[in-house]
Amino acid sequence: MTDAELLVENISRLATLAGPVPRRGEGHRQIGLVEEAALAVAAGRVIFAGPARELAARVRLTPKTRRLDAEGAAVIPGLVDPHTHQVFAGQRDDEIERRLAGASYAEIAAAGGGIVRTVVATRAASQADLEQGLRARLDEVLLCGTTTVEVKSGYGLEPAAEIRSLEAIRAVAADHPLTVVPTFLGAHEVPLDWRHDRKGYLDRVVTEMIPEVASRGLARFCDVFCEAGVFTVDESRRVLEAARDRGMGLRVHADELAWTGGAELAAELGARSADHLGFVSAAGMKALAEASCVATLLPSASFYLRLDRLAPARALIDAGAPVAIATDANPGGGLSPSMPFAMTQACFGMGLSLQEALVAGTIQPAYSLGLADEVGSLEPGKSADFVVLRSPRLLDLLRVGVRSVRHVVKAGRLLVRDGVRQDESG
Repeated sequence: MTDAELLVENISRLATLAGPVPRRGEGHRQIGLVEEAALAVAAGRVIFAGPARELAARVRLTPKTRRLDAEGAAVIPGLVDPHTHQVFAGQRDDEIERRLAGASYAEIAAAGGGIVRTVVATRAASQADLEQGLRARLDEVLLCGTTTVEVKSGYGLEPAAEIRSLEAIRAVAADHPLTVVPTFLGAHEVPLDWRHDRKGYLDRVVTEMIPEVASRGLARFCDVFCEAGVFTVDESRRVLEAARDRGMGLRVHADELAWTGGAELAAELGARSADHLGFVSAAGMKALAEASCVATLLPSASFYLRLDRLAPARALIDAGAPVAIATDANPGGGLSPSMPFAMTQACFGMGLSLQEALVAGTIQPAYSLGLADEVGSLEPGKSADFVVLRSPRLLDLLRVGVRSVRHVVKAGRLLVRDGVRQDESG
């Protein structure tokens, strides 16, 4: 019997999310709900997550055991955000104003805005500047109940600036309590200074950037923007195969603004995730299902970009594809770092149930990041990452604008108490 270092008691409803991964079909509704529950932690790991009546037989409480009273509220695993662009410099507020006035994403990009504008500011920023911005954004993420987050490069688009961005991610990850998963996105766009030589830029990504990133272990994944007007399927395949040959996992921006075959490519190459999928084909859905490639949906991106099409979440689930949700937090088209906000949009815009959204915001993205054995559910042996809500109602997660997240614990440390960031002593 293990001594508990932390006991969370008086939990009305505990969503453990225990079970097999990835979830498919009806599995998206399996949240492992336990009524009248308790949660015990030792050495930052879950040692018990189940009915309170079984606690005494499984865990030893000592005078040193710290107690956190949930006061009858619900508890869920820490949320997992598998798609963000949080390392950048500069702002694009005027572009957002233009979008509100009716300009489209394509029109703004054609006028020199969008990704390439952030590239200018990011190239000019120091690593210290990038670290400061990223650290502040991750603090915001934590307050929203997210405890694991993927962060992409992709606003440097030259070797030095991409490496600087990834080094900033590494430095912040080393001292920030969140689990941060770095992704290299050198193929985010063709920068303006290479528009005259598209192949030359791709050669640079494949022969210079990927080998350097891989040799220095700066990124767990490589991503590519496989999209109409950005990179073709063949160009994307070249980038992804080069990364795979260097031992990097794969992720793909796929079929966001038009069908390109990006989902089929992701499945073909064994990518962990195909993201966006507003125009995914039936063949693409089937391919994702057969490859166990997670369909990561970003409803907030569609919302902020004012797109008139959302990814077909229900059809993807019906096709057998594992579905996850992410924020797409970025300076131009993903203004909210809140996973509860993205989950709310997935429910009311994409037709997911609350249970499906909870699965898609925890264990499914954990699987897509290769971390399902570590985070995404509350099971013995896994990291004690969890959120205490403000009431017994899991629906509190969908109350946008209300502080539904009361406490956030990461690896057994209380980092947010009553909605306020704490020191990391626990």
